[in-house]
Amino acid sequence: MRTISELLPSYGAAILETINDAARAYSGVIPPDRWKEPYMTAEELANEMGADVRFYGCIDDGVLLGVAGIQHVGGIDLIRHCYVRTDYQRRGIGSALLRHVLSLAQSSQILVGTWEDATWAVQFYQRHGFELVSRGEKDRLLKEYWNIPERQIATSVVLKCKRQFRSWKRRRSSL
Repeated sequence: MRTISELLPSYGAAILETINDAARAYSGVIPPDRWKEPYMTAEELANEMGADVRFYGCIDDGVLLGVAGIQHVGGIDLIRHCYVRTDYQRRGIGSALLRHVLSLAQSSQILVGTWEDATWAVQFYQRHGFELVSRGEKDRLLKEYWNIPERQIATSVVLKCKRQFRSWKRRRSSL
């Protein structure tokens, strides 16, 4: 049975395996100077957890199928690191994880950043009630709420949740 649970640091290896498997889709799509193997290292994951990114995972029969994080920072909520293992994509797992982390949001302003050329990711968030912000607002938001280099700011987009915050509280995750 599939469940969504908070992932403790003991899940670190499985989180990394999931993120790095799914992130292979970015190879050849995002700027080559921003791509690396592995896409996320253990140190980077530890830094994210240390920065209060709370990770949740979809687990089926002891296997982590997908992850999504949420981070409350500066009075807003950021959706972070939403990835589903390649073999399990297009089965509603990403949608269920996104709904789950949205239900945990503490503020009415919810943002997500992704690579501009990762059109599938942009479209995923748009299907779930997010809309792109202007380039000027994107630059401001990325500088204010994310800790990323200028090159990544230049090649990324930010989307904001346009649905009413309360509706996420009523709609609990289902798989």
